[in-house]
Amino acid sequence: MNHVIPCCLLFICLFGCTPESPRSYELTNEAEDIRVYIGLTDSAQAFFRIHHDGALVLDTSYLGLTTENASFEKDLTLSSLHGPTPISDSYQLLHGKQREYTYQAQQYTIQLTNKDGLPLECQFNLSGDGVAFRYLLPKGDSLNVVKEASSFGFPADTKAWMQPMSRAKTGWNGTNPSYEESYQMEVPVSHPSPIGEGYVYPALFQTGQNWVLLSETDLHRRYSGTRLTYDEAIQQLRVTMPQPEEIFPGGNLLPSGVPPFTTPWRTIAIGSLEEIVENTLGTDLAAPAIDMDTDFIEPGLASWSWILLKDDFINYETSLRFIDYASEMNWKYCLIDVDWDQKIGYDRMQELIDYAAGKDVGIILWYNSSGSWNSTPYTPKSKLVDPAGRRAEFSRLRDMGVTGIKVDFFGGDGQSMIAYYHDILQDAADYQLMLNFHGATLPRGWQRTYPHLMTVEAIKGEEFVTFDQGNADRQPAHCALLPFTRNVYDPMDFTPMVLDSIPGIKRRTTAAFELALPFLFTSGIQHMAEKPAGMAKMPDYVVQLLRDVPTQWEELRFITGYPGKEVVLARRAGNRWFIVGINGEASAKTISLDLSFLEDQRGILYTDGDDTAATIVQKEVTAGRMEVNLPPNGGFVMTF
Repeated sequence: MNHVIPCCLLFICLFGCTPESPRSYELTNEAEDIRVYIGLTDSAQAFFRIHHDGALVLDTSYLGLTTENASFEKDLTLSSLHGPTPISDSYQLLHGKQREYTYQAQQYTIQLTNKDGLPLECQFNLSGDGVAFRYLLPKGDSLNVVKEASSFGFPADTKAWMQPMSRAKTGWNGTNPSYEESYQMEVPVSHPSPIGEGYVYPALFQTGQNWVLLSETDLHRRYSGTRLTYDEAIQQLRVTMPQPEEIFPGGNLLPSGVPPFTTPWRTIAIGSLEEIVENTLGTDLAAPAIDMDTDFIEPGLASWSWILLKDDFINYETSLRFIDYASEMNWKYCLIDVDWDQKIGYDRMQELIDYAAGKDVGIILWYNSSGSWNSTPYTPKSKLVDPAGRRAEFSRLRDMGVTGIKVDFFGGDGQSMIAYYHDILQDAADYQLMLNFHGATLPRGWQRTYPHLMTVEAIKGEEFVTFDQGNADRQPAHCALLPFTRNVYDPMDFTPMVLDSIPGIKRRTTAAFELALPFLFTSGIQHMAEKPAGMAKMPDYVVQLLRDVPTQWEELRFITGYPGKEVVLARRAGNRWFIVGINGEASAKTISLDLSFLEDQRGILYTDGDDTAATIVQKEVTAGRMEVNLPPNGGFVMTF
């Protein structure tokens, strides 16, 4: 049960032992505005609470895990505390919301001992903008983790924004789960998942004046991807393991390894909405980059015929047209999608690759990751399942001059499927191929570990809008939520921007809303949905703007917004600033902006014209305090 602690007890909890625990510890970050209290319940189960600026953020939340041979859930002893140890890290990313990163934290290691005398270490990092923890099993023989006791006990009035986990082996040709469900917005933490399989990361919460973003990072090949499930018995969100079907054929579902064995980090970003959107814990705690040649890695934009034209237009002639389109738009890449091996073939694909190279356009080719775990008909299929066959295919692609591949239809989050992701990533590095994962899990910081991982879908993106009017109706609010959730840490292949029209669908967003999306969303390669005929209808100033959309940003600033309602970000690429905003609601609004940090610079505003469905106008503006009028589901881009 969760309880709001009375003031008289709060002092005891923070500064001394409670009646629940014979021993307890208090951890603080360097600024002492985040405090974590560690204790034991009456049944000697380890728990923690978090306060930020004196306010309760997480109430009693449990720690521990169980392996096949040992339990660390109850009957525990708090044996020792080591720390705080100051830790510091700095690193660069070749694509992302910023280039330079610095991470500083106070690290504490707590040793728990079970009734059999076996140790479990729990490592806590407290930084200026959040808390992270993970477990270390330091001793013993090979092990299998059965479950985690990790949970998050939010105060009763907390509101949540969460994406449901799908049920394995459902959906089109059994391709679920792939992190492509509609978010539940501003619901109680206890809100039942509509599918019954819990919720995925990242999950956003508001408790009092504080916002919290829960996620995990450093998902290594020996662990399973986890999710959050509400446990009625303890009235908390628990970390739970994948469904039994989420495995590589014949592979493990649950984590396994040899000590010393660590779990992924559970990250808890804490603060204002500004601090949530600008948070970097998801890459700060990811494994550093592997030793690899990175000279071939270039972020950029790509043309893509399939999203609006679908299967029938995967052919030689259409591919030629979209290569020319990419060249005319100054975009680096052209993606050629499903069944290219049958409809074009390797020999004629070589002709396309050579033609594209003459126009400084790289070719990205689609692959079906799956073997037997779903019934998808698209090819090339099963060429990546066998390690030797995969490396032979990658060698062939490298020799052909292919710049990257898009790999689709993965099978879930079981340990063996996570290992499959790592295998593809490692082999692609050896053959200098950039990667895009679709029908996939959340990457959880892999873009730091594998810099050639350019983007991952793991979202209900633009292609879903092309499938169903209901998705189009939800798109404005959906897009206005993503900078607060899915896209905070990891690149997101939303495949944005239809400026003109979608066959068979009434678009609810304005043209300026769509124009904003490739500037709003972070992705190492932005696969643009608009086709040549639609782009030809745009004014020259819109086309020129889209010829130079950054995908490597130096800096990101949150300006204003509210999840699912509106969002405005400031992003810097080199010495250029882009201020981008969208209105996620079906009512006009005026948004006040403070751009005084730009010191009265003059710039250009691209926004909706009088015919808001299709018209984009440009106006001169001067940075400072200003107001922007947005029509229903409208948007804007400013450049300085």
